[in-house]
Amino acid sequence: MEPIYLDHAATTPVHPKVVKEMVPVLENTYGNPSSVHHYGRQARKIMDQSRYTVARSIGATEKEIVFTSGGTEADNMALIGVARKRENEGKHIITTSIEHHATLRTAEYLENEGFEVTYLPVDETGMVAVSDVQKHLREDTILVSMMYVNNEVGTVQPIKEIGELLQEHPAYFHTDAVQAFGTLPIDVKELGVDLLSASAHKIYGPKGIGFLYIREGVKLQSLQHGGEQERKRRAGTENTAAVKGLQKAVELVEQERTDRNQRYLAFKKRFLQILEEEQVEFSINGNKDHCVSSIVNISFPGTNVEILLTNFDLSGIAASSGSACTAGSVEPSHVLSEMFGSEDERTTNSIRFSFGNANDEQQIETSAKKVSEIIHRLT
Repeated sequence: MEPIYLDHAATTPVHPKVVKEMVPVLENTYGNPSSVHHYGRQARKIMDQSRYTVARSIGATEKEIVFTSGGTEADNMALIGVARKRENEGKHIITTSIEHHATLRTAEYLENEGFEVTYLPVDETGMVAVSDVQKHLREDTILVSMMYVNNEVGTVQPIKEIGELLQEHPAYFHTDAVQAFGTLPIDVKELGVDLLSASAHKIYGPKGIGFLYIREGVKLQSLQHGGEQERKRRAGTENTAAVKGLQKAVELVEQERTDRNQRYLAFKKRFLQILEEEQVEFSINGNKDHCVSSIVNISFPGTNVEILLTNFDLSGIAASSGSACTAGSVEPSHVLSEMFGSEDERTTNSIRFSFGNANDEQQIETSAKKVSEIIHRLT
């Protein structure tokens, strides 16, 4: 059986059109964008065009976009950069208990540096209450950081409502939009965010490139020291080819977002329909009313996630137990533990299936039937 990839939330295959755009840059545009000669100007032109495309896609200006190596660096830059720049104004940060480890580990680092972090809880659907944000806001709160879409269960957080709440408070508002970018339409002004992280490899672009939106006027300390690239916010020679790939991936998203979401939603519905037809016992983890089309997290009672993933893989089905960064870990999902409690069996019997451009309807039907067979055999 030909392998079937149902792990698009972990990473996506690079779109052929993105590869086509990147190859000429790798072959011919090798100049340093900081150089004033012809070769450098060629590279600088690509950087400028890409920055414009990325900025426009989220309702920002070119000055507000800093290219990074991906979402993790962008999250680190946002949290640590704000904390160090504003520590004289306060040392309190608010985030959530279900953030990606790029945020959680950074928050833990800041706690060790003397900052106080409040981790907001979530309900059984993985949703944060706006009232909880309001309740924990203090005069010395300098930053609120909350992911837009949870990478494990697909729940969409009330970012706009929280942005409105924070309009009257001096704390900066950061959102990790790595799973949202490319799936949901984003306007940073409408959302009321001051900082936003995104990554190319979640939208069929290359790995190793992402960006941080930093609203003009936001105070942020640089984490890297060296040259004056990225308006002195990120030293180091830029990855021109990857930036070009990001630009093309963003252009494709803008052209195809609606069609993609409709296709992914159809895949999700068909997958679940077949599980029901095959009389598989399962439940869905997450918020059914506020979720992205491409992710479904499913609990299979009486099973074990390690055994499931092994059997799926042997059958040619690539899925995940949650965050890709902990895919090799046998520990229960921290997201599901926060949603249901650490002793709940759903923390150790749930699988994330995430659909995307690598799939077609036949693959969805085949994989759902294979999954059904495996579940029946194991239970």
